[in-house]
Amino acid sequence: MNAAAMNVPRILLLGCNGQVGWELQRALSPLGTLTALDFDTPGPRKADFSQPESLAPLVDALAPDVIVNAAAHTAVDKAESEPELARALNATAVGVLARAAAARGAWLVHYSTDYVFDGSGDAPREEDATTGPLSVYGRTKLEGEQLVRDSGCRHLIFRTSWVYAARGGNFARTMLRLAAERDALQVVNDQVGAPTGAELLADVTAQALRQAMARPDLAGTYHVVADGHTTWFDYARHVIEWARERGLPVRVASEAIRGVPTEAYPTPAQRPRNSRLSTRRLREAFGLHPAPWTDGVNRMLEEIRPSLTTK
Repeated sequence: MNAAAMNVPRILLLGCNGQVGWELQRALSPLGTLTALDFDTPGPRKADFSQPESLAPLVDALAPDVIVNAAAHTAVDKAESEPELARALNATAVGVLARAAAARGAWLVHYSTDYVFDGSGDAPREEDATTGPLSVYGRTKLEGEQLVRDSGCRHLIFRTSWVYAARGGNFARTMLRLAAERDALQVVNDQVGAPTGAELLADVTAQALRQAMARPDLAGTYHVVADGHTTWFDYARHVIEWARERGLPVRVASEAIRGVPTEAYPTPAQRPRNSRLSTRRLREAFGLHPAPWTDGVNRMLEEIRPSLTTK
């Protein structure tokens, strides 16, 4: 008996090899029959977001009930010098997927970012707060959101921030490498957000999607971040002290880790200073309560610990 006859949802995951996409392969598998693709997937079927027109035929051929889009142009600074490519990946391709989902009555799950806001103030942003992106990345991600809503497809848009994963490079690995090499460190201390694990984002996606498929009224935009907030400076101190307590290679003294303003490290793309996102709507709609950011970071650190024992 095939999946359709058994009423098992067909799920198409795009961007499966990224940090979030990798975790989604695990989290989505129990929900249905999963097809996971990326731009470099071996074989004839690929998800090349730089060629948006190729995505509609892909959706038609695979006939999914759910499309989960974890693909994006996430090189924030590089987007400033290649806005056309950033727009193709973050907006145009997303619009194609949304219209394809609407045409076949499929769900679309899409990920967005705190960069759609201007980062002013110090209060957590609600989903309906005024947007005001400061960068090409933020503007193209906001355009992608709008194209999803305009398509009329059933959708879940999850905005998140400061995403990390044990797989691949991340801020914590970088800080621990520098802490083992240097006598002093300077880390930005005026940007505030919630480090959010790809694992958490994937698990929330699976649980929210399962509920939304049974209750279409839950469609909409939600903020998904770990509980609490911190600065990059305090995030760095947390991971370095974690390593120090476990006898891992740490050269820098605690007092030699200094906080500096954003202006100390000029970048092509402007970052929002306030990346706090409220998860009130997520908690009320789905009964999901993200754990504190320190829990997820500590778990990730334990996972990568074996790779930190050698210099």
